[in-house]
Amino acid sequence: MADINVHLGGIDLAVIALYAIGIVALGLYVSKRRASAEDYFLASRSMTWPVIGLALLASNISSTTLIGLAGAAYDTGISVYNYEWMATVVLAFFCVFFLPFLLRSQVYTLPEYLERRYDRRSRVYFSALTIFLNIVVDTAGTLYGGAIMLKLILPQWPLWQIVAVLALSAGVYTVAGGLRAVIYTETVQAVILLCASVFIAFFAFQKAGGWDAVMAAVDPSKLSLIRPIGDPGVPWLGLVLGVPLLGFYFWCTNQFMVQRVLSAKDENHGRWGALFAGLLKLPVLYVMVLPGTAAILLYPNLEKPDLIYPTLIFDLLPVGLVGIVIAGFFAAIMSSIASTFNSAATLVTMDFVRPRLPDADNATLVRAGRITTIVFMVLAVAWAPQIERFASLWQYLQAVLAYAVPPVCALFLVGLFWRGANAAGALASIVVGLLGGAALFYFNIVAEPSLGLHFLLVAPILFVLCVVVLIAVSMATAPPPLEKVEAMLWTPAFYRDETRQLAGVPWWQNYRVLSVLLLLLTAVIVWVFR
Repeated sequence: MADINVHLGGIDLAVIALYAIGIVALGLYVSKRRASAEDYFLASRSMTWPVIGLALLASNISSTTLIGLAGAAYDTGISVYNYEWMATVVLAFFCVFFLPFLLRSQVYTLPEYLERRYDRRSRVYFSALTIFLNIVVDTAGTLYGGAIMLKLILPQWPLWQIVAVLALSAGVYTVAGGLRAVIYTETVQAVILLCASVFIAFFAFQKAGGWDAVMAAVDPSKLSLIRPIGDPGVPWLGLVLGVPLLGFYFWCTNQFMVQRVLSAKDENHGRWGALFAGLLKLPVLYVMVLPGTAAILLYPNLEKPDLIYPTLIFDLLPVGLVGIVIAGFFAAIMSSIASTFNSAATLVTMDFVRPRLPDADNATLVRAGRITTIVFMVLAVAWAPQIERFASLWQYLQAVLAYAVPPVCALFLVGLFWRGANAAGALASIVVGLLGGAALFYFNIVAEPSLGLHFLLVAPILFVLCVVVLIAVSMATAPPPLEKVEAMLWTPAFYRDETRQLAGVPWWQNYRVLSVLLLLLTAVIVWVFR
């Protein structure tokens, strides 16, 4: 860290201070209105598609993403972009098959949806898992990523103090204003974030000699999205089997992402917002991934890949732009932290507090959400410094998810397409998934010698195991009543009925047409960088 020449002029400090004050002020201003439970947790289900799309992007592009993408691109090449373009594919799938059932159910949380499809046990398990992942993966990872940057600026500060300041900055308006404050601040933060990324990309390529120079000088294997099966980053088999699963969990079942879609004023705005987020994910290759690859030419001997992003900022950018980009970095931090705080508070309040206090008024529920946010803030601050034990931030994020989320993916996907899936099968799948994940984690991570399985292969193995158990146990026990599950099943009849409804809709408002166009654009990018 000491090798990075950290320079901040007065203009930079002024820009950073202005951003910090402005974004907190905006969040507090939005929070002034008296909040009902629906307003606090779902922004009164009134959000429009541009706001939803930008909020989804801002929630997704956290400090972990900025540091992790650049670091992984420097270390293993652009194959890390496979997570980004696959997000576009998953979001199109989400719009076609899953989103309408979520919005029509009027649920507050994804675990609540599972309870309606299966039973209370599934809800409790998924809610507890999501809360755990929100703390140790999403929030703690984001805080740690932010601390890496701030540690360069404030080397005399202990890591835990930096983490605490970051958590408090985002927690203030989250506690006060709930999802509405979070989404409005995220919209501003997304714009700042994209502008900052464009600046970094421009100066990185300029210093490296331009696009053609980078393409010619970098090892061709590091400029390929489709990698050999033994690739340490994203092997092709892991791309086909593992990345879609992790993407489905993150974009379709993760509370802190889906909560933005649940706030949509109607199905159309939910779909357009999700597709808009998918569109915004495509330029990530050019403004966040390839600058890390260009850095191979600029800094060939950098020891820690996670330092590439701050190195690019402080080494390449002039005074003034450094402040804007760091403000963009902090925008990513604060939007993600606020998102996870709010989603975790929603889960605790709606999945645990409200069932036990069915007569609780809005004030009680909102108060529970605020207290929960404060508690999770403290827990995330306590855990974040432990991430130093892992080789890289990106490895930490993806590996944890690979062992934890396959049972959830099985419950949602099988339950969406097969009416026979029942509560007994769901419970058995959860138990087997937990035991199987723990066993694989031990033999693949802890034991010596290890199995040597890439985490992107661990996820599909556990997923198939959970699906088999879910189907087998469901078939061996009584099927669920049709009247309980029919409103949550995707069927050809549903598709045909929707086709008739879309017959007179202009193509630019038809989400199916927009989905196909988005997938074609994605395919072109993947083909070019195959």
